[in-house]
Amino acid sequence: MNRSCSLGVPVLAALSLACGACSNNGPDTPAFVETEDISVCAPGAGPYGHALTNPYFPMSVGRQLILEGIEGGQAVLLEITVLPDTELVGGAWTRVIEERETVDGALLEVSRNFFVQTAGGAVCYFGEDVDIYESGAIISHDGAWRAGVAGAVSGLFMPAAPAEGMGFRQEVAPGVAEDRVMITTVGEAVTVPAGSYGNTVRFEETTPLEPGVVSKKVYVSGVGPVVDNVVRLTSLTP
Repeated sequence: MNRSCSLGVPVLAALSLACGACSNNGPDTPAFVETEDISVCAPGAGPYGHALTNPYFPMSVGRQLILEGIEGGQAVLLEITVLPDTELVGGAWTRVIEERETVDGALLEVSRNFFVQTAGGAVCYFGEDVDIYESGAIISHDGAWRAGVAGAVSGLFMPAAPAEGMGFRQEVAPGVAEDRVMITTVGEAVTVPAGSYGNTVRFEETTPLEPGVVSKKVYVSGVGPVVDNVVRLTSLTP
């Protein structure tokens, strides 16, 4: 689910992508401090549901978000679609959300992401299946992980009540996916092609697998993700 500025050497070489929206850590980048207990998302800690109604991640079946931008001089298109599919992952029935990313019309990545929601409203991330493409063919599954496999455990994707200063682990797959989030602001206005919004939460994501790289994202209450590094929300249905 998490776009990274490191997409694998073969893909980067083929597409000449630059990491335009990511930056190195600096004085304005908060150090990661874990404040939220991700055990609420542990397999068996439920009950969980696969209806995702968290205000900042309202993902009903059939919902589609289109985000677009320019990265390294090339047009990036990110399509996020909530599928009717459910899948048993880590002992929980999860909702499947597909992401398709293309660069200048060439398919780069397709992922199937697995989510549940706790009774308290937090969204938990149970993993993703990943297909990385080059010239129309799958070349790897880099970044794929599932809770309960190879030491991976489910992470906290979106707190029930996000607040400035919260820190939590979204992905806990050692050596594969280890994204961590600091919430930097809540309620700051943002304008994207799809509109202007005020009820926002801003994430800065880092990972020990890519030291110094920061990924910036914005979620809007009642909408979902509107900024994901260089791409911005251009349309939303329904």
